[in-house]
Amino acid sequence: MDIIKVLAQELNIKASQAEAAVGLIDEGNTIPFIARYRKEVTGSLDDEVLRNLDERLRYLRNLEEKKEQVLATIEEQGALTKELKAEILAAATLVAVEDLYRPYRPKRRTRATVAKERGLAPLADLIWQQQVTGPLELAAMSYVDPEKEVSAPEEAIAGACDILAERISDEAVFRTYIRDAVMKLGVLKAEAKNPGAQSVYETYYSYEEPVRKAAGHRILALNRGEAEKFLTVKIEAPVEQIRRYLEKKVILQDNPYTTPVLRTTIADSYSRLIEPSIERDVRGELTEMAESGAIKVFGKNLEQLLMQPPIVGQVVLGWDPAFRTGCKLAVVDRTGKVLDTTVIYPTAPQNKVAESKTVVKKLIDKYGVTLISVGNGTASRESEQIIVELLKEIKAKVQYIIVNEAGASVYSASKLATEEFPNFDVGQRSAASIARRLQDPLAELVKIDPKSIGVGQYQHDMNQKKLGEALQGVVEDSVNKVGVDLNTASASLLEYISGISKAIAKNIVLYREENGAFGDRKELLKVAKLGPKAYEQCAGFLRVREGSNPLDMTAVHPESYKATGVLLKSLGYKPEDIREGGLKDIGKKIPDRKKLAEELSLGEITLGDILKELEKPGRDPRDEMPKPILRTDVMEMSDLTPGMILKGTVRNVIDFGVFVDIGVHQDGLVHISQICDRFIKHPLEAVSVGDIVEVKVISVDPAKKRIALTMKL
Repeated sequence: MDIIKVLAQELNIKASQAEAAVGLIDEGNTIPFIARYRKEVTGSLDDEVLRNLDERLRYLRNLEEKKEQVLATIEEQGALTKELKAEILAAATLVAVEDLYRPYRPKRRTRATVAKERGLAPLADLIWQQQVTGPLELAAMSYVDPEKEVSAPEEAIAGACDILAERISDEAVFRTYIRDAVMKLGVLKAEAKNPGAQSVYETYYSYEEPVRKAAGHRILALNRGEAEKFLTVKIEAPVEQIRRYLEKKVILQDNPYTTPVLRTTIADSYSRLIEPSIERDVRGELTEMAESGAIKVFGKNLEQLLMQPPIVGQVVLGWDPAFRTGCKLAVVDRTGKVLDTTVIYPTAPQNKVAESKTVVKKLIDKYGVTLISVGNGTASRESEQIIVELLKEIKAKVQYIIVNEAGASVYSASKLATEEFPNFDVGQRSAASIARRLQDPLAELVKIDPKSIGVGQYQHDMNQKKLGEALQGVVEDSVNKVGVDLNTASASLLEYISGISKAIAKNIVLYREENGAFGDRKELLKVAKLGPKAYEQCAGFLRVREGSNPLDMTAVHPESYKATGVLLKSLGYKPEDIREGGLKDIGKKIPDRKKLAEELSLGEITLGDILKELEKPGRDPRDEMPKPILRTDVMEMSDLTPGMILKGTVRNVIDFGVFVDIGVHQDGLVHISQICDRFIKHPLEAVSVGDIVEVKVISVDPAKKRIALTMKL
């Protein structure tokens, strides 16, 4: 298999691009580094295409490795023919290789194995050839041998049929046809194990849908309902069509002695061996497709959440709401440093509202709090009511925002949080995290396992290794797109930077603690375990704001410093000019970029990137994202009426719609059919997590806590 050619076709890129990207990956370069600093080599492939290429490259290489193992095993058995070898080498998937290997794979003891041990294989071949000219019982007489536990001709024929049933089941061509037929014509069915039981799976208590139309979120819901013992799920295959196909392939002539036996054998082979196996395969394939889709959606949502713009320059009061144990508060200054923590009890059962308000007012006055960040968990609604009352009672201009606190409790109980806040309890750590995730969402959210950030669906039901790898990639790409301050970034943020491992991230922080702030990027080479290759991969993504070299505060890579220096000099600038807010119109001063790029021994794309950086040094891509909505008042669900138009924030995007925070405790659902006037296959085509959208209320159901919204205004 020509892997480069396959990658180019699948990803719709040139073979030269695929070859270049594979070469760079094999040299140990990271995806963020290749995407940002090797654009000339790959023809500007972005990180998404490169991640897909990397994943497919690993799959295709595993496939080639599997083929080699299978060929070696079959050759050892002396069963490898030229035709079989050609089929194996041409196989495009692991499933196809497994199908071809199936007859030669070491098996556990089966009915066919037993029949072969009893010497019945020649009789099976005789029936298979369909050349018998008399009753089979006569031919089977010579195989009767009580010592081999074959005491009658009927037993010999039954054993021979077991061998043939397994032969039919093991035929790769048959399995491929049947699998395709089930995918195209099968029906996915579910029914309740206990029809009287109440559950979230009631929609599926009497459900059927063509396999080819089953949406990913329904597949995952059925799997979970089955795992939780609420549902029985099965696939109804086009049995008659499959049997007709098998009979046409196996029964090659109408022999009155062998045809009835072969028909019975085919039916047995299908119902006993093929059907259960193919159903497992098809359900596995459906689950894999559903998981891949869900992981993709989760990744897109996570990226949007991580890339939320930071709310800078505000002193924030983090409020972790609760009932019995009280609401934990943490005040953090403009840099994220925790100034104070406390606990108040304004909610049931204590209901110390007045006392709690006094505490909060004192904190606002003492520290100049301008923003309150409230977690959206238990008692969030009650806390919000109290905050709104309090804001009306004070003169200071303070706003509040409800933040998604998913993962805050996971972080607060983690080893990392214990190291960061050794003297705080889990509640205080959680409140600090809720405050900080407003000031710099990316820096705070990287401390949490991405799977614990609630922007996906059915994430706990899918392949955790695959999910973990995909989300790790999303976090890496986001962190590297933004870049981090080398002198303030935590180890948990640094470890996502290209080329930096957990150990190196800790060593950077340790070096900083022992030697003070880094004066320039070159000093990174003094950090333990950070060698030239790691330096090459990471340097461009690490910023030194007040260092000796102004280029260290930009995304210009040190490998281009010399050329950049020549460029600046030729245009009459000094590196120091960069510090004063950038060289606004530097790009307009260059009439012929191609010529200049050649003179500087740079690629034209790299020159363009350098000029962008010089115009806006250390620019933050998050600035282009919609800012979160800050509130000063609260709405009840009872305040909502059909037809009301509101502004809201997209909290989660799933296969069948989006959940929007409109300022009441319950997020409203915009069904996919209500997102826009044009047809879309998935909500992500129109909206992303964090988008500020205008919605109209369709209906409100307080009993079920459901709000239906539309974006078609």
